[in-house]
Amino acid sequence: MRSNEVIAQSAISFGTSGVRGEVSQFTPDVIGAFTLAFVAIQKHVKRVALAIDNRPSSPQIAKVCISTLKLHGYEVEYYGVIPTPALAYAAQLQGIPAIMITGSHIPFDRNGIKFYLATGEVSKADERAIINAQVNVPTIPSLDLPKVSDYAKQQYIKRYVDYFPANLLAGKHIGIYQHTSAGRDIYPLILNALGAQVTLLGRSEQFVPIDTEAVAHADRLQARLWVTSHKLDALFSTDGDGDRALLADEQGEYLAGDILSLLAAKYLKIEALATPVSCNSSIEASGAFKQVQRTKIGSPYVIAGMAALQHGHHRVAGFEANGGFLLGSDVYNNKKVLKQLPTRDAMLPALCALACVSQKKLSQVVADVTHRHTHSDRLKNFAQHRSAGVIELAATHPELLLKRLHVAYQGELKVDTTDGVRITLVDKGHIIHIRPSGNAPELRCYSEASNKAVAQKLVAGVLSGIETLF
Repeated sequence: MRSNEVIAQSAISFGTSGVRGEVSQFTPDVIGAFTLAFVAIQKHVKRVALAIDNRPSSPQIAKVCISTLKLHGYEVEYYGVIPTPALAYAAQLQGIPAIMITGSHIPFDRNGIKFYLATGEVSKADERAIINAQVNVPTIPSLDLPKVSDYAKQQYIKRYVDYFPANLLAGKHIGIYQHTSAGRDIYPLILNALGAQVTLLGRSEQFVPIDTEAVAHADRLQARLWVTSHKLDALFSTDGDGDRALLADEQGEYLAGDILSLLAAKYLKIEALATPVSCNSSIEASGAFKQVQRTKIGSPYVIAGMAALQHGHHRVAGFEANGGFLLGSDVYNNKKVLKQLPTRDAMLPALCALACVSQKKLSQVVADVTHRHTHSDRLKNFAQHRSAGVIELAATHPELLLKRLHVAYQGELKVDTTDGVRITLVDKGHIIHIRPSGNAPELRCYSEASNKAVAQKLVAGVLSGIETLF
């Protein structure tokens, strides 16, 4: 059977970042079809880099990918369990494509595959090319995983240790919530090398699905306890594949991902930013950037936005509300250079934010740049047809949806349908943004207000109402 036929008949599809689905849906022929289609859309491919996260199904999916590639004459550089940005960086240095087996933050019974060309993360056009490629998919024998190379790990560490001052984190006590993050054994090496005292916390052998945009209440309580009991200056963690940062201040309060990235962009003296419509308007209010381009949600859209901004700007970056920071151009500091990495990364924004902490505490640094407050959460196991009903009503009759959800307002509503439906209550300045997940049965709600408690109340009320009414 041809790859496009296998893919069309499968339940696996592209979302905001790679393909995802239930583990049972990643059959050998489906994995083989995506793998062969991916290499088929490129020219002169001889080697492919590959890595995995810590979820239990990732090694088996990797075996099928690697067996498929080797059966068709490709060499494979296997890096084992490392963060997605570490794989992307190593592939970029070598000029070869890469495949990352990861479901990021979704539960362990699901998984996914991310694809990188030699030039970087695949675009939406590349995704369509993969889906439509017509490559024969043979029966694939499953080979053992090859020996792990530490090249990607070492280069990822070197990237930060070489650029930042050796005493960057001197005098700082930083906790690392390891859980099952793909970078849990790498982050201590970086932070130690930059002078920090490091305490390792919460390591788990059972997969932990950490969503940096919807941090569980129990995880927030745990962060406060760890920070207090260990007297930490900050607590660092990531999602499952290490491309989204989660950083808590000295009080154990997790920073919003877009505020964390705003600090990083200012530290790096970025001139132009590409960022999704869901991100905090404090970005524009900061006055730190010559241009801010708003995009749809998803790294491919942010990358396209960065590419457009590179005409006329020397320092370009992008970030998302989830704490993933993308560096769109090389950044120079005296004779040191931080090479571009146009894919989400968790380590860079955390290091930059911590570098901003000198005379002030991290919480104070955050307060200085936060003009507006955001919050987000999600409804899990919310079927796509239910999400479609919500979105249709929000787009066509937003006033009716707000009435049903008991959201009070007066006067004008502004509706933005760039991605999902973003409703601005002009009289109060509140924003409610509803959007179905691109690759999971979830409905997300983002809010923005002048007060954090109000932003949280908006999200809670909207999601509760939607779950009841739809």
